[in-house]
Amino acid sequence: MPSKPLQLAGALANDAADKRVEILRRVGALGSISQAARDAGVSYKAAWQALDTLSNLAGTPLVERAVGGTGGGGAHLTPAGERVLQAADELARARQGVLDRLARGGGLPARVAALGLRTSMRNQLPCRIASLRRQGGAVDVRLALAGGALLVSRITGESAQLLQLAAGQEVLALCKATAVHVRARPDPERGNVLEGTVSRATRAGAAGEVALTLEGGAQLVGFAAEGQGLKRGDPAFAHMDASAVVIALAS
Repeated sequence: MPSKPLQLAGALANDAADKRVEILRRVGALGSISQAARDAGVSYKAAWQALDTLSNLAGTPLVERAVGGTGGGGAHLTPAGERVLQAADELARARQGVLDRLARGGGLPARVAALGLRTSMRNQLPCRIASLRRQGGAVDVRLALAGGALLVSRITGESAQLLQLAAGQEVLALCKATAVHVRARPDPERGNVLEGTVSRATRAGAAGEVALTLEGGAQLVGFAAEGQGLKRGDPAFAHMDASAVVIALAS
């Protein structure tokens, strides 16, 4: 069976955003996924999730696991895994060189790394983590937006570990426009509620896409059901489920 080509760009697109490459590096050095997880400060399950995701993005296996033996088995990197680490080192050096050069030229634009983020999610809100609270196997991350409004994102505990989320950290909150329901009046039973002013409404007064300007100036796009009667300048409320809010690191 022919080997699949290695997709370096896919594997390393988010190297600065999580610990996947670090865990891969530790597996290569230690020959053990469980030890790599302990040294990286994540659970064994989170380490496997990181390696599986990285292999998926690379398009080919990066780690091979040996079963059994006197030591209970181990793991080692495939040639593709070694190439990913080499490329990660070169990209890190190049990225740092660019950031240093920009800094010498008068300071970095805020969240400059986020400018390279490509996603179908139209809503990308800069915010700061206010707190994290574990809810069973999930974690509720409370996000403070620039205008003071709070937004909750519900993610897995493994994702919180791999992203190394902590209170005070600057992140991006991402959400598809189709997951945002805009109403003329708030419904506290519909999850997150953000208040804003209608800046654009498709077919004013009818069902369709609505853009809101939130306090602090951020723009949010969603959809209103027929009968809401929203038009430009009206106050409105955007609702979205916590599980629909995705967290991304800008740098």
